Order: sequence, then structure tokens, then C-alpha cells
Amino acid sequence: MRRRACGACTVLIDGSSVRSCITPAKNAVGKAITTIEGLAENDNLHPVQKAFLKVDVFQCAYCASGMIMSAVSLLEKTPKPSEQEIRIAMQGNICRCGTYPRIVKAIREAAHV
Repeated sequence: MRRRACGACTVLIDGSSVRSCITPAKNAVGKAITTIEGLAENDNLHPVQKAFLKVDVFQCAYCASGMIMSAVSLLEKTPKPSEQEIRIAMQGNICRCGTYPRIVKAIREAAHV
């Protein structure tokens, strides 16, 4: 996957995280696209969303949707990631407030690690 500066625009295309700002629309034709708004089901937050709230990850929340979408993609592929795997998977997402330790903690919480 090509990674760019911040990752705030991350969406899932067929379960893989992609940056919508650099993904041509033609690459998404006929594929399942999930945005942050599509994660909750019947007003129930996704487990990653719940974990990010429980751990109180965000300050400004500019990066929130991108971080959550990247975490969801990671956990779909690697249900019990190590801290190193989390750090590698989240490299394309920038938190301007520097809450990285809480982000890692929330992903581990969502994975029940």
C-alpha cells in the first residue's frame, strides 16, 4: 500500500486500509467500501471504536477516523497482533497530539491481548 502524510482519510476497500486521497475511484469499482460511518451496526459501535473511547485515545480527534479504520484493517488480518505489528501497521497514520501509546493500548484492548 502507498502511504502518504497523515492517513486521516483512511477507508477500507475490500477490508484493506487505503488512503482515499490518493486512490483513484476506478480502483474501487465493484469493491466493498467501508467508511468510519459504516463500522457501527444497529447503533452499536465497532469493538475498535469502543476500545478507542474506553482508553480515551484522542485529544483533537483529527486522526480518529483514519486511526480506527487502519486498526480495524489490522485486526481483520491479524486478530492478536504484537505491539510491534501494531506499530508497523499504524505507521501511515499521524496523530498530531502524540497519543500513540494510547492508540497502541486501545488496539490491544480491542484485540483482547
